[in-house]
Amino acid sequence: MSLCLKVSSTSLYVYSISVALQALTVISMGGIADHPPHRKRLLLAFAALGSISAMLFLLIPSSSPVWPLVAPLAICANVGFGASIVALNAYIPFLARGTRDVVIARRVLDQSIDQAEASRPDFRRTADVDDGDLHSAEDPLLPQGVPATSADVLAAKIVHDNSVSSATARISAQGIALGYAAGIVMLLLALVPVRSLEGSTFSLRLAIGLSGAWWALFSIPAALWLPGASAIEADLSHIRSEEGEGMLFEKWSARREILKAWKRLGGMLRWQEIRKLSNTFVYLAAWFLLSDGFTTITSTAILFGKTTLHMSPSALILIGALTPSAGIMGSLVWPLLQQRMGWSNLRVLVILVIMASLIPAYGCLGFLPVFRSGARVGGLTTWGEMYALAVYFGSVYGAFQGYARAFYAELIPPGEEARWYGLFSITDKSSSFLGPLMVGLIADTTGNIRYAFFFLVVMVWLAVPILMKVNVDRGREDAKAYTYHLARTDDN
Repeated sequence: MSLCLKVSSTSLYVYSISVALQALTVISMGGIADHPPHRKRLLLAFAALGSISAMLFLLIPSSSPVWPLVAPLAICANVGFGASIVALNAYIPFLARGTRDVVIARRVLDQSIDQAEASRPDFRRTADVDDGDLHSAEDPLLPQGVPATSADVLAAKIVHDNSVSSATARISAQGIALGYAAGIVMLLLALVPVRSLEGSTFSLRLAIGLSGAWWALFSIPAALWLPGASAIEADLSHIRSEEGEGMLFEKWSARREILKAWKRLGGMLRWQEIRKLSNTFVYLAAWFLLSDGFTTITSTAILFGKTTLHMSPSALILIGALTPSAGIMGSLVWPLLQQRMGWSNLRVLVILVIMASLIPAYGCLGFLPVFRSGARVGGLTTWGEMYALAVYFGSVYGAFQGYARAFYAELIPPGEEARWYGLFSITDKSSSFLGPLMVGLIADTTGNIRYAFFFLVVMVWLAVPILMKVNVDRGREDAKAYTYHLARTDDN
């Protein structure tokens, strides 16, 4: 019996395999990427894997008997992209701690604590806490021994924590903006051969190859300017010393780190560990809903425009260009607005989520009689409204992507960024089936995809109360303590 696969189904199978392998890879690489000498090497290695795989499309003609090799090349490119993004995200907390404002705030906090020590002979900067003890809700947010009544220390700590939050959000947002801008430029460049060669297979291969070359070219700045092992080790040594422990490294082995990564994944998901980082996991629960909700809004809107509003392919392409363009603006404007208003990262996230929910809510208005009886505009019934909502959603989504990973950076243990950003990525991927599945069922059952907007409103709003349960200060302190306890456990 011969096995024949349609082109469309083959692409879906290839994508599914690549997502599964991507998940396996980011889990396995967590411990390796968190080892300072290997983080940058791993980032560049996966970037090389992805970019070279894309460029190799140029060497395989569609008429060649080896044409099926493009499937494993596509898988390698997607795995390389996902893994390199996890390694890249792991740099965000480190880069934020090195910004000028945070360094100054850190220095002021240290001086305040030193003055408190000098003024109180019984003051102890480090607490003698048993490794197995868990923090209770009544534990102080400052290190034990810091007087709760010390206004200078408390004020300095608040300024420091706010500086870290702002720097993290700003760096993450700027990365999103640059990514959107680079994507738009690359898309325009790729359209040149595609249009010139009238969409032939070779033109598509050329476009993929150009994207691989673009990827390789802009990996060079990362290779030159991202900090190396010594800077990361110094940063982590400073953090760990605040907990009363220095950096303890055992003899490193890639094989042992991969095996440990899988054991640690099971350990991280145990109830005892979830309790230690309860706020981190509460946020991951909200992220499970939000990541799927935002991407499903995007896909549903495009499908709605095509099937219900009967938008032309060129109109849908325009929407595809408007959304990331507005994303650049949103990524840059929201940090400025946050700084002016004095909002926390959590507050900005909640505002962005509520704003995003207004898009499907607006689509639900299309069921009102006034819009169904021939009104010229309103309820998402015209092409013009789709263009306007594409700009609106892009400005929200661009900022959301930046703030989502920036806020998560505040809740993960220092020195284990890659491991926890791997879990962040897996949570995103594992939820990606839910929204499209429900939208498909609703559309098939009712015969009208507009009913799916009600589901999207509910899905996004379900995440709001979960987000509001996150105690940022408590989560930040628990993450620092968790690094210390975990290091002692691993060394035994």
